[in-house]
Amino acid sequence: MGKPKMSLASTSYVERVNGTTRQHMSRLSRLTLAFSKKLESFEAAVALHFAYYNFVRTLGTLKCTPAMAAKVEKSFLTVGDLVEAAS
Repeated sequence: MGKPKMSLASTSYVERVNGTTRQHMSRLSRLTLAFSKKLESFEAAVALHFAYYNFVRTLGTLKCTPAMAAKVEKSFLTVGDLVEAAS
């Protein structure tokens, strides 16, 4: 989305996101019992993961959330804020 600089694009960035997502979501790992029977449940779990990762979790390299680094959000959010926004 947006206008990425293709000269800075690399498959390693995509692979890092895939690896992080698989680590945090056992639903995406192979040979696991934590699977979703309904597509809606799976979609909700993926959306929750990315919302948490981008708006709540502070990344050590950035010292802030990815949303704050992208200037989408000005302050840290909590899990309670995500739950409130979803309801």
